[in-house]
Amino acid sequence: MARQSIPPTVTDKEVQALLGRYACPVPFHEVRTRFLGSIATPVLGTSPMKIVGELWGGELPEIASLEAANELVGVLVIGLWNRLTRHQERSAPFRLVRLEVAATVDGRAALALTRRQEIDGFIEGLFGGKEAVDLPERAHHGVGVLGEMRALMAGIVHMAPDTAKTATEKDIEVTLRQIGELTKIAEHEIHEVVLSCARARRQMLAALPTRKPILH
Repeated sequence: MARQSIPPTVTDKEVQALLGRYACPVPFHEVRTRFLGSIATPVLGTSPMKIVGELWGGELPEIASLEAANELVGVLVIGLWNRLTRHQERSAPFRLVRLEVAATVDGRAALALTRRQEIDGFIEGLFGGKEAVDLPERAHHGVGVLGEMRALMAGIVHMAPDTAKTATEKDIEVTLRQIGELTKIAEHEIHEVVLSCARARRQMLAALPTRKPILH
């Protein structure tokens, strides 16, 4: 029997290229965390294709052919989405994107904006468009921590114009190191939220009542 060929792993560059080709308004780093939040969410009925459509405001972009449609599904769902599901395991911690930024006010603001958007994406996916969801206690705590970090990152972005002339290189380097430490904390909390929700989902499924089969 002929051996079935295994498709190559979709790379981040391939995902970024596809998002750029279809002018996706959501940046790649935020797409990653939105998908991860949608994977973890306790909201029932979450569809990967629905989440993909929401990247373009609720509908998929105009696609020229069936081949192009298959490519979009293959890259974003079979590729990126499925790859992110592995972070539901303790042994596969999630990592935010790593950026090389200059030690300038603009560089600091760009890094803080990226982190803010990553947190926004994760929360958006986790809540599935709802104002409130029932989360396990550990996940609830993690969301609170992420909310505080989001506010800090937003503050750095907001204050960038005011500090453009007064911030010293040393000040900027200190803040960049602090963002680096906060990045590690954010990664830990995101992963703990995902693990907590995955554990709660398994427990819920295990507790579902089972009907006695009809015997003929």
